[in-house]
Order: sequence, then C-alpha cells, then structure tokens
Amino acid sequence: MEIVTHLINDTIEFYKWSLTIADKRVEKWPLMGSPLPTLAISSMYLLFLWVGPKFMQNREPFQLRKTLIVYNFSMVILNFFIFKELFLAARAAGYSYLCQPVNYADDVNEVRMAAALWWYYVSKGVEYLDTVFFILRKKFNQVSFLHVYHHCTMFTLWWIGIKWVAGGQSFFGAHMNAAIHVIMYLYYGLAAFGPSIQKYLWWKKYLTIIQMIQFHVTIGHTALSLYIDCAFPHWMHWALIGYAITFIILFGNFYYQTYRRQPRREAPPKGGKAVANGIANGIANGVSPATNGVSKLEEKQAVVENGRRKRRGRAKREVAPPYRDRNTAGAQTLDPDPTHARFFVPEDFRAPSSGSIMPSPVLSTQL
Repeated sequence: MEIVTHLINDTIEFYKWSLTIADKRVEKWPLMGSPLPTLAISSMYLLFLWVGPKFMQNREPFQLRKTLIVYNFSMVILNFFIFKELFLAARAAGYSYLCQPVNYADDVNEVRMAAALWWYYVSKGVEYLDTVFFILRKKFNQVSFLHVYHHCTMFTLWWIGIKWVAGGQSFFGAHMNAAIHVIMYLYYGLAAFGPSIQKYLWWKKYLTIIQMIQFHVTIGHTALSLYIDCAFPHWMHWALIGYAITFIILFGNFYYQTYRRQPRREAPPKGGKAVANGIANGIANGVSPATNGVSKLEEKQAVVENGRRKRRGRAKREVAPPYRDRNTAGAQTLDPDPTHARFFVPEDFRAPSSGSIMPSPVLSTQL
C-alpha cells in the first residue's frame, strides 16, 4: 500500500512540475485548465459503449437519415475551417514544413495557430457522436476496436498536445488529418442520402489507403525532424512515431480483412453434394478443379451437381458405364451423368459391341 501511495504522490508532483512548462496562452481556454473535463467526457463515451447496446437491445433502430446528413456535412465544414486556419496561420507565421519549433509568444499568428489546433482538439471530442449514431442505429459491427481506439485516444492525446505544444511541428499532422476528414465526412454525408447516391461512392476503400499513407508520412516527417535535431520536444516526436505505428497496424489489418482477404474454401460434407456457383472461388463449375473440368468417381459414387436446374417431367436416360482411354496413362474417368456436360452425346454414337459412350471433346465444357 505504501508503494501505491508513493507512486500516486510522485505522479501528482510530476503533473505539478509539468504545468510549469505548459503553454500559458491556452490555460484559460475552455477544457484546457485541467485534464478532468477531457477524461470525464472520454469516460462517459466508454460508459455509453457498454450501456448503449443494452438500451437498444429490444428496440428498433433509430432512422437518423436527416440527422446524419446534417452532422456529416457540419463536420465537413468544421474540418475545412480547421484546415484553412492552419494553412493561413502557418503561411503568415512563416512556418517550415521540415522543422518548426514551438513559439510561445503572444504573436497574433502564433495565437491563431494555437486556436486552430484547439479547434482540431475539440473536433475529436465531437467525433464521439460517430459511435453514438452507430449504436442508436444498431450498427454494432461498426463499433470495432479500431474505431473505439481511434476516437478515444485522439481526444485525450490532443489535450496533451494543446496543453504543451500548441504550435510548431504539431500543425503538420493536424493539417494533413483535417484535409482527410473533409473527404471522409463528405463521403459519409453523401452515403446518408441512400442507395441513389451510394452507387456512385466507389472510392470508399481509397479513404483507408489515404489514411495509411498519412501515417507513413507522419513517421517519415517525424523521423526527419529527429535526424536533423529539430528544436521540438523529442518526447512528442517519439510519441507521434509510436502512435502512428499502432494505426498502421490497425488500419492495415482492417484493409486486409475488408478488401483483400478471400473467403476460405468450404469442403463438402462426406456423402454430401458440392453445390457449385460457377465462380472462381475454389468451387468450380460443379466439378473439382484438380480434374480440369471433369469430376472423378469417388468410392461412394457421390454425384457432384453443377448448379443447373433440371427440367421437370423429363425421363432420366440410362447411361452406359464410364469410358477409359487405354492409350493414355493415368486416364480420367468421365462423369457417368451426361447432364454434367454442356452438350449431350447422342445415342447413335454408342459402340454396338460394348454399349459404351464414344469419347467427346466437349464433355464438361465450362459453363
């Protein structure tokens, strides 16, 4: 118990010391006097993740079409405003995109930069509504670990960023991310109009690609700053690199699972029938791919169908035993059911001596 008490006291002392090097310009700004409001909002968010699904369990999902349209386009406007302010403030203050230390002066352009970054921090708190809308619409599958991790950590960590480094190199990542969020919320806003617009939104997966590029650029830019020993807090550099790596892993896994992963082949049950669908997903046109379009007779003579509907009322024709080509080593056994072929072999082609079917090059033609 004494160790725990000692650890708590050390943490409090460290926090008091850190306040002495915090940015005095933002001390009186909303939410910036103490971390408690930010932590309280984030705690309420996490609590809603647990309470929300229980509340909606026996209720119909809310239809929030108009609300989502207004919300998403409002986020487009907010992020565009942040992007514009960061760009104009950086240009007016003569910022360098390679190395820019923090200027804690009360210069009008530096204060404008700090204010733009504060709005960026606030926008991350507003984005908690993304999750609220998912739960109210019972889109529980959308509330993934990546989604929660991204929303919860961004709001909390950017409070730290504004409190101690509201300017300098901090503007680079926020500037890039705000631009991406303009495109992202534009997509969500258009998608909220329904199927009439959604059919034109073919570029969804490229949003994930752009986000992953953003994280790689962030790592490269931060590593360059460390290499040239830029006069920006190194702890912030390393924190950015570590944070970006987690996003590369999580977004990369999301992209693979969503757009790259192929469905697994499902083996047919013993004695059952493999239902073919005519697509190249490991289930060929009613036959095993290993037989080059011709199915082999198994020990139990399991019939493999090719997904074609049989005509009703048609008498089933008796078929002679399968033919083997004696002149070919390892010859394949032809399917005894001629309906597996695209073209049938007429009865006139039967050899009168044995009654077997003459070989035909069109058997088991791919449909």
